[in-house]
Amino acid sequence: MILCCDIGGTAIKLAEASSPNDLVLKGRIPTPTRDFDAFAQVLRDAIAAASEPPEAIAFSMAGVVEPGTGVATVANIPCLTGRRLQHDLTAALGLPVILANDADCFALAEAELGAGRGHEVVFGLILGTGVGGGVVVRGQLVNGSGFAGEIGHGPVAARILDDLGVTLPAIPCGCGLTGCLDVVCSARGMERLHLHLHGRALDSREIVAGWQTGDADAGQTIAVWLEVLSGPLAMVENVLGAGIIAVGGGLSAAPDLIAALDLSVRERILRRFDRPLIVPAQCTVEPGLIGAAILGLSLASC
Repeated sequence: MILCCDIGGTAIKLAEASSPNDLVLKGRIPTPTRDFDAFAQVLRDAIAAASEPPEAIAFSMAGVVEPGTGVATVANIPCLTGRRLQHDLTAALGLPVILANDADCFALAEAELGAGRGHEVVFGLILGTGVGGGVVVRGQLVNGSGFAGEIGHGPVAARILDDLGVTLPAIPCGCGLTGCLDVVCSARGMERLHLHLHGRALDSREIVAGWQTGDADAGQTIAVWLEVLSGPLAMVENVLGAGIIAVGGGLSAAPDLIAALDLSVRERILRRFDRPLIVPAQCTVEPGLIGAAILGLSLASC
């Protein structure tokens, strides 16, 4: 058995796993974000409270680990940033530690137990508070440190959309770049687009609902959103040759929106599919824990 942790800025979700299909949820505890000793202590307490001594502890977290140095950057948990996190946690907990980015864990869950089953190459796309992703090839993560698949960051978002008669402002991203999909195609990004285009602040769910009922302003916002996202996503598909792109995050809860994105991307790629390529995720309950379990169990058994 291994202990799995999905580390968020507010709470740590816990589960015990003997197999990816045998996940026992063990609740959640508040995340100490600014004191590493306190962070390690709540994990030691969780280990002590486990039903049996775990062989290892696997983490899904919103952050990246530099492959060369092992140094982590976890924006929402400052006490983890700048540390050789796997080394430090192993020393603090006395157990083997497996770390993975949360989008990578999501992609792994979809590849093994969700929409990606039966496909050699799976791209897991997050469209929620941010835009992110992970890549799984033949059951293995491509660079589980959190860098591969991060479509949300990079200066690729189009600003001049001639066909729609729209010019978008240059919006700086928290990563330090300008032109990232994260700031215009996430749920918050969709809201920024709507405010820029129409001068009205609406929640992304209201925008999608308006589009579905034929509201003209919402329709323009979604048309711009699709145009900005589809080109870069089509290029990712041409590079990866994914058999499926599984979408998680809050925007995936709108099947009509994901279907529209699928059609828009399939018009722009080299390969021709006679079925949907971009589909809603199937592992909608705790995919971070499921992915951590898959990764942790595979490495713990080596």
